[in-house]
This record gives sequence, C-alpha cells and structure tokens, in this order.
Amino acid sequence: QVQLVESGGGLVQPGGSLRLSCAASGNIFSIVAMGWYRQAPGTERRLVAVMPSGGSTNYADSVKGRFTVSRDNANDAVYLQMNSLKPEDTAVYYCNALLSEGTGRGAVRPGGPRNYWGQGTQVNVSS
Repeated sequence: QVQLVESGGGLVQPGGSLRLSCAASGNIFSIVAMGWYRQAPGTERRLVAVMPSGGSTNYADSVKGRFTVSRDNANDAVYLQMNSLKPEDTAVYYCNALLSEGTGRGAVRPGGPRNYWGQGTQVNVSS
C-alpha cells in the first residue's frame, strides 16, 4: 500500500513562514505529479500547487509569489515553502500524489495512475 505522510504544520503569525513536507512510501512504480491542496472550514478542498514529473508547476492565484512547491524525486517527497502567510491561508493542508503502484515484480499494477492523499496537517495563521 502507498502512504503519504505529511509534517510541518502549526501556528504562525501573519507574515511568517512555514515549510510543509510530505514523503510517499510503498510500492511506487512511477509518479505523475505531486502537490498540495487545502481545505478551510466549510469549504471544498482546493488546489494550492501541483508539480508534474514533466511539465510546468501550477499554483493557485491566491498563493502565487508567496508559496513554492518543490520535489525530491529520489525520495518521492514534495515540499511546500509558504512565505508571507495570511490569515486566509489557515486550513488543513493535504499532500497529493498521482501515481502508479508496482506489483513488486518490476511491473506496473493495472488500472492506471490513482490519486493518493496524506492525512492532512493543520496550518493556522493568526496573531
């Protein structure tokens, strides 16, 4: 089974910074994309940033210029550097990976890439 484990959330004052980390583990054959979503109370889960394995990184307009997503492909990890945080950034942040699982014998599991989610990490921006 593939698992995504996040870390790095917490409480920060407006204007501050936080760095979120997420590591994928399990029988991973290939990763199509990794990124971050967030969900504030009473709202839907929304894209923050996604970094495909080939292609351009995509950011939500609300975080452009403040957040930076990066990946460590050797360790199947993704990071989110969040600067100039605002109260409206308060949410549960979820790591996401679109990937194909392996069979454990060097082949890809049938069915195509699937979405996997981390457990979520709370980010609170408040004075």
